[in-house]
Amino acid sequence: MAYRIGIVGVTGAVGQELLALLAKRKFPVAELRPLASARSAGNKVAFGGKEWTVREATPEAFEGLDFAVFSAGGSISTALAPEAVRRGCIVIDNSSAFRMRDDVPLVVPEINASALDGHKGIIANPNCSTAIALMGLWPLHQAFGLRRFFASTYQAVSGTGAEAMRELDAQARAWARGETHPAKVYPHTINFNLIPQVDSFLEDGYTKEEMKMLNEGRKIMGLPSLRVTTTCVRVPVFRAHSIAISAEFERPVDVAAARKAVAAFEGAELCDDPANRRYPMPLDYAGKEKCGVGRIRKDTLFDNGLSLWVSGDQLWKGAALNAVQIAEALHARGRLVRR
Repeated sequence: MAYRIGIVGVTGAVGQELLALLAKRKFPVAELRPLASARSAGNKVAFGGKEWTVREATPEAFEGLDFAVFSAGGSISTALAPEAVRRGCIVIDNSSAFRMRDDVPLVVPEINASALDGHKGIIANPNCSTAIALMGLWPLHQAFGLRRFFASTYQAVSGTGAEAMRELDAQARAWARGETHPAKVYPHTINFNLIPQVDSFLEDGYTKEEMKMLNEGRKIMGLPSLRVTTTCVRVPVFRAHSIAISAEFERPVDVAAARKAVAAFEGAELCDDPANRRYPMPLDYAGKEKCGVGRIRKDTLFDNGLSLWVSGDQLWKGAALNAVQIAEALHARGRLVRR
């Protein structure tokens, strides 16, 4: 059984990764309908040995589709996702527009695929940092029972988009020439710098990005009392986010058991050999489906605590890959219907 699939934002960074992953994972595609803004309409994208013409994303463009993946921002999702659903098209949305709605499942398939059974047409993909952090935390929660955690993120510029990647590249090249290149995407120069702001600030001093780790983590893991504090930092790395985590658990922890739990988890790869300087790094986990988890050790602050380090490709597990995995889970659970 092959499906008619739409990709909204097909010309963007996540859209391009979606095409590559659908092909790589051999997802059954009968028709690809690339959708984007009016200025991109008429362009061609290659997929499955064919060229497909990009159409403008309008309500009518979803007629006859089985499902569509949205990767064009919250305003587009808010406007068009309900229109797609009205036309019988399931929506897998990468924006934050629907994540915290009670009637929309927020899904990481390795954790809560069963939530897909209750969807009402829209399924939300989590924030990139949340998805990557949970690849380290979920197997430890299963082993010891998670109570709370601190997280500090080290977020690559590709999380902002292609223009941010070009800005870092231009600033690095300018520096090598003894010149400067102005900051336009970010409020400050990102080359050789760290910017402790991802997304806009809220009244309490946290950013929207930082609160996603708390709110989305609670919903995905089914832990309404989970306590989380996060500081999100943009770093001069092109691709793959990293996260330092200190977590407290309900039951006594054991480092060997923690490593065993991570190694057995389908979403993670244990990379934890400090004596040989083996630990997850962005350069090694860009373009990998699993997230790397390492530096697992007893935490010196928390009782029953562990500290760990996670790296993962936020364009993949944090966006495109998780969306494809949701589609695969829908197919496996008989929740996708070929129209």
